[in-house]
Amino acid sequence: MNKLRVALLGAGFMGRAHSNAYRQAPFFFKLPYELEMAVLCGRDLAKLQAAAAQWGWREVSTDWRAVIARPDIDIVDIALPNARHAEIAIAAAQAGKIVLVEKPLAVSLADAERMVLTAAGVPNGVWFNYRQAPAVQLARKMIDEGLVGRVYHFRAQYLQEWGIDSSRPASWKTDRAIAGGGVALDLMSHSIDAALWLNGPIAEIRSLHATFAPGRDVDDAAAAAVRFANGSIGTLEASRYATGYRNRNFFEIQGSKGMLRFDLEDFNALTYAESDGSGIRRRIAPTEFWKPGHPAGYEHTFIATLRQFLIALKKGDPLSPGFGDGLEAQRVLDRIIPGDAS
Repeated sequence: MNKLRVALLGAGFMGRAHSNAYRQAPFFFKLPYELEMAVLCGRDLAKLQAAAAQWGWREVSTDWRAVIARPDIDIVDIALPNARHAEIAIAAAQAGKIVLVEKPLAVSLADAERMVLTAAGVPNGVWFNYRQAPAVQLARKMIDEGLVGRVYHFRAQYLQEWGIDSSRPASWKTDRAIAGGGVALDLMSHSIDAALWLNGPIAEIRSLHATFAPGRDVDDAAAAAVRFANGSIGTLEASRYATGYRNRNFFEIQGSKGMLRFDLEDFNALTYAESDGSGIRRRIAPTEFWKPGHPAGYEHTFIATLRQFLIALKKGDPLSPGFGDGLEAQRVLDRIIPGDAS
């Protein structure tokens, strides 16, 4: 079995999620590669050392350029703020590394296009991790099997409430220079990827956005009405001011034969209804990681995404979701996000 030596850039929340995936994946799945957690890279040395000790990274570094240049690094995984994705991913691809990037792929369509072009010769992936939720995987399977029929409606929401808390410490996510945009880039990017993956290309878009915090230069809420290439219509909504929702990632698909519904706040369930006039909705509890009836969690989506990347790599297939998928989401975001973020 070949070994892949990983450099993870970023020790924040996403860095922890990725670290956990590298640590846990071999315990859940028989992987086609042995993973070596070689280097954890960031700016704060003390934070890096603490994180490396906690998760088992062999070394730390504060110089991402030096890390990318190392011949003993195979995978460069970028879990840094959005505005840093393009520069580092392009440099890593030019160095011949396997490149993984947190969503969104970039902060602009131009950057996303450059990333796709530069990384065309190396394996590349985007952490749209919610595709790997067992319920979302089942939804895709049921759609492919025709159980929804002709799709009429696709609606999605990604809602959080933390923007309302004025006592919350400042975050890079509300700084345009670092985040590149606001809630559309941050949260709606997941909904867009789900829409494209489950229901196909988007042909028409009409959007609205709002900023509620005084002096803030990014959107706090965004909404879009869309028409898909298959003729269905849909809505996409994201907000950081959605009182009562800690992390509602929701979609619903309604078609000629049935309806599917998923909500991250009810992670281990997929709701299905047949269009037979009965009005009966069935709650299906799919599972991937444990025995039936034993719930999976948020962290498992990253573990499963990593497995999918490695399986594709071993087969010589494009990683999925890859930079191309990120670019398609970016094309939609480019028509939704306000101001110079596009």
